[in-house]
Amino acid sequence: MPNGNNWQGDVLRDLRGTPPQQHATGNGPAQSHAQAQRHSPAQEQSPAQQQPHPQPHPQPHPQPQPQPQPQPQPQEPAGTGAQPPGRSAAASNGPAVPPTRTQRPVRSPDSRPVVDSALTGTARRPQPGESAAARISRAVRRIVSSSAAREVAELTRTAEQIQQPVTTGRQIAVTSIRGGAGKTTVAALLGTAYAHYRHDPVLLVEADPALGSLPLRLGAESLRWTTADVADIVEPQMSLLDVTGYLVQLPDNAWLLPGSQGRIGAMLDTAAYERVMVALRRYFGVTVVDCETLPAEVARVALSAAQARVLAVPATLDGISSTYAVLQWMQGLPRHMIAGTVVALTSTTSRPGIDVEAAAERLRSTGAAVHVLPHDRHLAAGGELRTELLARPTRLAATRLAAEVFQLSQKRR
Repeated sequence: MPNGNNWQGDVLRDLRGTPPQQHATGNGPAQSHAQAQRHSPAQEQSPAQQQPHPQPHPQPHPQPQPQPQPQPQPQEPAGTGAQPPGRSAAASNGPAVPPTRTQRPVRSPDSRPVVDSALTGTARRPQPGESAAARISRAVRRIVSSSAAREVAELTRTAEQIQQPVTTGRQIAVTSIRGGAGKTTVAALLGTAYAHYRHDPVLLVEADPALGSLPLRLGAESLRWTTADVADIVEPQMSLLDVTGYLVQLPDNAWLLPGSQGRIGAMLDTAAYERVMVALRRYFGVTVVDCETLPAEVARVALSAAQARVLAVPATLDGISSTYAVLQWMQGLPRHMIAGTVVALTSTTSRPGIDVEAAAERLRSTGAAVHVLPHDRHLAAGGELRTELLARPTRLAATRLAAEVFQLSQKRR
């Protein structure tokens, strides 16, 4: 990363439109932004401006300057093809031409709404995550006890953990074993938490093109560019401002890269995923990836490349059984795989059919960390995630989950 630990300042200046500082060395976002400005089509000169300036007339009777005597060059051994010291083969054969990357033409897609206009009137008004009686009861308990002070102290420690600086972007992959486990909800909760607490840009990537619901969860209104499109567009010399022109802007300095435009049959291969993740990593402090369900190929690549992994699991008997089998299988993989995995155990109903705490302890015995997300009426509705409507236990649990996942991502480079 250029500028050491100051790369976050460069990208933040790009977001505000402030001209970046020039450095003698490095090829980070600040220098890339300057290069993009120099080569911007809007700044090209007209033909009149491109005329060469008249050269000054030479002075009369110039004094002859002594010419240096040429030094004899060492002769190469015949037939060996070896180059003299300090002289490369490219220098002997003329100036080197940088390799060009062959790109297929990218068609500019049309913008499409996230929710069809015929369905906008079907959604009811979002309700809070818990009832009014539960909120009043909790407020009374906090007044008559000392739990409020402990809660504030815990939130302060959790926020400090999430706000730790990074030298390279952290990638966190969220997946599940089957559909309906709440992986998109967990990814949205993590991305929202990082965007709220951190000061550098946060990216949410939808690597599930099969009608994924991440844009709906994050409140995006329309979609245009997808993950597969951006994989053929992003270049190393682009600035953060150039890159964010292809993303969906979210609150709190967060950005979304959708996986599809809601069309059936959208595809994303591993090569395109790897290109876009490598290209975008240097622009964002934390990237949360909403993957396909296992064992999809892109999901496997995302899990192996991420610094931390989150496995969303429903608090049901079949969900616990299948997840326990997968975690036992992961014990045979390199140690960092299961050590960097966190299970998000989500309660789909207010009264689960299993003992959630006992199930969490059983899953922890495999070496993976486990966090329980309580049932929340607002999340269960499946609409836009609004943090002010989440139940307080849900907000606290999601923040603790985000903090532990980020700490695990810091342990692997």
